[in-house]
Amino acid sequence: MRKSSAITALLLFFTVSFAQKTDKRFAGLDTTLNRILKDWKAAGFAVAVIEKDKIVYSKGVGFRNIEKKLPVTTNTLFAIGSCTKAFTASLIGLLEKDDKIEYDKPVRNYFPELKFYNDAMDNLITIRDMMCHRTGLPRHDFSWYMFPTTRDSLIYRIRFLEPTASVREKWQYNNFMFTAQGVVAEKLFGKKWEQLIKEKIFDSLDMKRSVFSVEDMAKNNDAATGYYVKKDSIIEKMDYYNIDAMGPAGSINSSVNEMANWVIAWINGGKYKGREVLPPQYIAEAISSQMVSAGGLPDKENPDIHFSTYGFGWSMTSYRGHYRVQHGGNIDGFSAMTCFFPSDSIGIVVLTNQNGSALPGIVKNIIADRMLNISRKDWNGIQLKADAEAKKEAKETEKNKTASEKKYGPQTHTTKDYEGLYSNPGYGTIDITAKGDSLFIYTKNANYWLKHSTYDIFNLYGIDKKNGIDTTEGSGTAIQFVMNKMGEIQALETELQFGLKPFRFERSPKPVAVEGLNLKKYEGEYELGGMVAKVYIKNENVLYVFVPGQPEYETVPVGNGEFRLKSLSGYSMKFLEDEKGKVIAANFIQPNGTFKATKK
Repeated sequence: MRKSSAITALLLFFTVSFAQKTDKRFAGLDTTLNRILKDWKAAGFAVAVIEKDKIVYSKGVGFRNIEKKLPVTTNTLFAIGSCTKAFTASLIGLLEKDDKIEYDKPVRNYFPELKFYNDAMDNLITIRDMMCHRTGLPRHDFSWYMFPTTRDSLIYRIRFLEPTASVREKWQYNNFMFTAQGVVAEKLFGKKWEQLIKEKIFDSLDMKRSVFSVEDMAKNNDAATGYYVKKDSIIEKMDYYNIDAMGPAGSINSSVNEMANWVIAWINGGKYKGREVLPPQYIAEAISSQMVSAGGLPDKENPDIHFSTYGFGWSMTSYRGHYRVQHGGNIDGFSAMTCFFPSDSIGIVVLTNQNGSALPGIVKNIIADRMLNISRKDWNGIQLKADAEAKKEAKETEKNKTASEKKYGPQTHTTKDYEGLYSNPGYGTIDITAKGDSLFIYTKNANYWLKHSTYDIFNLYGIDKKNGIDTTEGSGTAIQFVMNKMGEIQALETELQFGLKPFRFERSPKPVAVEGLNLKKYEGEYELGGMVAKVYIKNENVLYVFVPGQPEYETVPVGNGEFRLKSLSGYSMKFLEDEKGKVIAANFIQPNGTFKATKK
């Protein structure tokens, strides 16, 4: 049995090698790919070319792990990022085929727990709107990327994410909507998204090595390590980033050989090896224009590349007279491209272990020109030139920005006063900590140093685990702290996405540990202007205060006998003790003054 398998594998190797040697379309391609690897300082990449129902060219280039000198193979697993979306949308297509869902019915009909920012959105947003990015919601990616949590918690956050357009007004890419589609499929099929993709798609396409988590990818003996390019030339390793919670939007890890099977099904009307994997009627809708995503006007350099639309997890454009369907993918240390020309029965998959890389798009175009038998363009040279011009422009912008910056004034508070927990319900909590004369931000997946700019404005710089703080490339994000009427730091505002108004995170002080026995001395009744305020302990070790006619307030200890009211900015209680340590009174501190209450 083993001998037979070995012979089969050997025959397959010679078949692929022979095809690559004799097919004139691939003459000199290996040399071109190696040059691209070098020009873009990439660690490695893999490519597969599909024609009709076969892989006609496949190649691994460079290293899947530089440190161990492990080469990329055509079976090497890479994170495919948003190329996952077409898989998730296909589950909706299978539901539609079984009459379990209608694209144009509000999603609330199938998933009432999903709430949007307002009732109008709840009533209007359909399954189709979610599948083609026209819900009115912008990306809001920092919500899941900087503040990871469970899938259910991310879905709950959607109700706090503010739209920037009306429903169906314009195309705006949003990862949350594909995660939500995955949860819709889970509810209607009664199984987890990962199980559904495996059973209904992977198993049918012989995608036996593809997995859903970087944790599972790390266990594989042929998996790529992610890298990024530092200062234009230094290749640095990146940690895997676990996006299991956002899985339906981008957590699949696969190889070019197995992704080729996926493309074969799309080229052949949903069939693979004669069996139907996806309904043909779904295929037709998925790769049709559901929403205009950009103007897509031709230019002088590329007059034969135009229009830009989106279907169900796929982008469409005209490429030099040919109808092209594609989708890219990016996640920490990896970039991907899945592409096919349905009218030409040609497909291309490019996967690389380089962060935010232009390489997949370059390789895709070079191979497309060869496969479509059209005049070949120097796509690598074109992109290198564009990249150089963009970097030059960025440096000039940064230079002009630095030259025009003025120090208008010092910090309005001591560094310690900015410390606290800053929360936004649609995102999460930012932990800002003071150390010496510096401020730092700690999140679940990244840490930052805040460099003072002017007054209450600070710039963020990432802290690399290996190289520490690097300020040479400038800061892309600024934070402005906001004061309340008492002059205390109440919140921070920051632009987490270009073009959106600043997001506001409300501050609460960091709690100071107080033993339960010590809290007992604060309990009691305090006479305040003819009223009696009650102070008591609940939930084992939390101090509450109740004033008649108002709700009870949970407090947060901040030290030295002071407790902030958790839900009211600028309000606190400062307990007063006599020389023996007995609590005799409390100052109620609020924006309109400080009021003393005597303990009864």
